[in-house]
Amino acid sequence: MNPIAPSLTDWISWQPDLRTTLIFVRRDDALLLIEKKTGLGQGKINGPGGKIEVGETPAAGALRELWEEVGLTAFEPQLVARLFFSDVEDLNILVYAFVTDQFDGDPHETAEAKPIWVDVQDIPYEKMWEDDQYWLPQVLSGESVDAYFQFGGERLVSFRVDPLGQGTPPKL
Repeated sequence: MNPIAPSLTDWISWQPDLRTTLIFVRRDDALLLIEKKTGLGQGKINGPGGKIEVGETPAAGALRELWEEVGLTAFEPQLVARLFFSDVEDLNILVYAFVTDQFDGDPHETAEAKPIWVDVQDIPYEKMWEDDQYWLPQVLSGESVDAYFQFGGERLVSFRVDPLGQGTPPKL
C-alpha cells in the first residue's frame, strides 16, 4: 500500500519504547472487539490486548490480556501482524497482533473493556485507530503483515504495509 506521505521515521534504527499485543477472536463470521474504557486508546474500538510483561512471550501476553480484559480463555493464537508505530503520544510502540478461533467461555465486561461481537463485514473502522483500516482487512482475509505507521498525536501521517517478514523491519 502507498503511504499517505513520505515517512519521516528511520525504520531501520527505530526501537520500541513499549511492546504490546492485540488478539482478535473469531467466531464464524464475527470478530470479538472491545470498547476500550481505560488507558491508551480509551473510548476507541479495538481488539483486546495490552503490554507484554517482563519474561512473557507476545503470545502469552495476548492470551493473558484477553483473559484480564474480557474473561475469555483462548488457545493457539496465530501471529498475523507486527505493527510498528512511531510517535503515538511520543512513544514508539511495537504491537504483535494475533488471531484465534479457539476459545472457551463467554466474554464479559470488566473495568478495562466492554466486549462486542461484530460481523466481519461491519467492523466500525470509523471508531477505531486510523491505521486499522489499512492492515486489519488484509489479516482477516488470511494475509500476515508487517505494517509501519507514523502518527502525529492521534493523526496518521504515513504508513506502509508489507507481507510479514519481507519488509525492512528495525533491528529489534
